[in-house]
Amino acid sequence: MTVFSPFPAGRPRRLRRDAATRDLVREHRLHASDLILPVFVHEGSEAQPIASMPGVARLPIDQLLRTAEEAMALGIPALALFPAIEPQLKTIDGAEAFNPQGLIPRAVRALKSHFPQLALLTDVALDPYTSHGQDGLPDETGYLINDATVQLLVRQALTQAEAGADMVGPSDMMDGRIGAIRQAFEAAGLIHTRIMAYSVKYASGFYGPFRDAVGSKSALGKADKNTYYVDPGNSDEALREVAMDLAEGADMVMVKPGMPYLDVVRRVKDEFRVPTFAYQVSGEYAMLKAAAANGWLAHDVVMLESLLAFKRAGADGVLSYFALDAARLLKA
Repeated sequence: MTVFSPFPAGRPRRLRRDAATRDLVREHRLHASDLILPVFVHEGSEAQPIASMPGVARLPIDQLLRTAEEAMALGIPALALFPAIEPQLKTIDGAEAFNPQGLIPRAVRALKSHFPQLALLTDVALDPYTSHGQDGLPDETGYLINDATVQLLVRQALTQAEAGADMVGPSDMMDGRIGAIRQAFEAAGLIHTRIMAYSVKYASGFYGPFRDAVGSKSALGKADKNTYYVDPGNSDEALREVAMDLAEGADMVMVKPGMPYLDVVRRVKDEFRVPTFAYQVSGEYAMLKAAAANGWLAHDVVMLESLLAFKRAGADGVLSYFALDAARLLKA
């Protein structure tokens, strides 16, 4: 047990006396290389602002290239791509998800042709592509058929990896999908494609603005995803999910949402000591933006403080819509 000198021999405020000393003893630091920037891609020629996510827009591919260039210049190592496809392309089985000429494969190829050193993470899930807004194939009652959905997810992941994605992020929470994707990658010779598993994705209320952004909110309606996302009251279950994904071949794991589940981030990191990521989701972003817009919080201060909290909790990296703003401040 560590023994500390009692007051007055021990005065903790000595180490807070000035900025130089505080810098010397700071335990955790935030760097642009800790950040992954999520971006929304759509067809067309103009950016489409997302009302529930101030400062974020759906981008056509040509503008996506400019965003990628800025991210690289700021030291952000990776983008996470999410599609907003046309409603007429959405089907019950989400077949557009594995169209080699679809929006995400084309975006990946364009980015890789211009910025081969930029890491690209693609989302493996069917909800942006389904007419019902769920992450898989439903039966006649609306319950998702696990194994049939996994087969579709494998096709989606192969399509993205063959287009040049460096990492795929299965965010669907179907049982067994990590192992099935890993086996398919090995069989196809895609041995270098990494899997960042959304191992602990909670049935959270913080995803609303994201569903606005990808156009799945209206399709989902009043339905929920409680039969496949993790219950918010559970953290032992989270550890079991992580253990299974690692056993099946995940290279990295993620906890989503972020700040409401920092305790889970800490437990995962302590238990497994593997690359662990957190997603500061759309609702977290929107709350901070709204409070700052009303003058209730200092935008830059709370933004950087919230990102540092992920590092302190044990996250190796953070997916955040604040990534560009934070990287600009860190560079300055």
